Amino acid sequence: MSLLVVGTMAFDAIETPFGKSDRIIGGAATYIAYSASNFVTPIKQISVVGGDFPQQELDDLAARGVILEGVQIKKDEKSFFWSGRYHMDMNERDTLDTQLNVLANFNPIVPDSYQDCEFVMLGNGVPAIQHSVLKQMHNRPKLVVMDTMNFWMETAMADLENLLKDVDVLMVNDSEARQLSAQYSLVKAAKTILAMGPKYLVVKKGEHGALLFHGDKVFFAPALPLEEVFDPTGAGDTFAGGFMGHLASTKDISFENMKAAIIVGSAMASFCVEKFGTTRIKEITKEEINARIAQFVDLVQFDIKLV
Repeated sequence: MSLLVVGTMAFDAIETPFGKSDRIIGGAATYIAYSASNFVTPIKQISVVGGDFPQQELDDLAARGVILEGVQIKKDEKSFFWSGRYHMDMNERDTLDTQLNVLANFNPIVPDSYQDCEFVMLGNGVPAIQHSVLKQMHNRPKLVVMDTMNFWMETAMADLENLLKDVDVLMVNDSEARQLSAQYSLVKAAKTILAMGPKYLVVKKGEHGALLFHGDKVFFAPALPLEEVFDPTGAGDTFAGGFMGHLASTKDISFENMKAAIIVGSAMASFCVEKFGTTRIKEITKEEINARIAQFVDLVQFDIKLV
């Protein structure tokens, strides 16, 4: 069961309290694809890069089962670039530089060979671009999952609201959920957001885990306690890749299976933060993934006798 992924493929420059990187490979679609490819292939990618994007990186993605027919390469332009600095509290960061470059005039085209995709992951990006991809699909996908952020709530709210009517699952962090809903309580925020269109809401809380809302149902998964968090960049996208990879591979979009997908996504995100950029998620093995998922199961499983 193929998965369609839409998002940025980019360069990042990152500073954390534990180190600093030069320009390294990043972008939402890159993290999502590397993560999801551990569970499902092919992954059909839609993105845009400049002539400076390394051919070796494209080859590495292709070797993982990522189809790049929908990736536009503008040889005379530069790829999207983002630079940021994290605080000691790794949930907080400052953006130092953003260069849209090829992203400024990106018009995605869905190839005919992508029309069979029943699972669609709209990585964080311009809502109008995300919606454009959905509108080009000949048939309504079985599941559409979308990630967004506060920037689009501030600059493209009308487009975002229109798009929310056409997605099944929305992924945001806790502050974004509060901003989108104008509610402080995440339970009230979820009810408000679900009324906007999505059937499910995933609230990512970084080192504090993740919440899944559906109607009156709520599921919580903790984050795995780690000795070191080296670089949280891309952790949310890696989470999304694990989440979607599990759902697409099992073809089961029930609430119960989404609970399992939350655990899989959390496990993948816990690998991502261990090294700069995509380094760690490119090298993990199936055995490591299974062992990490088992750690999550042990973390939350217990027996109790009610008196």
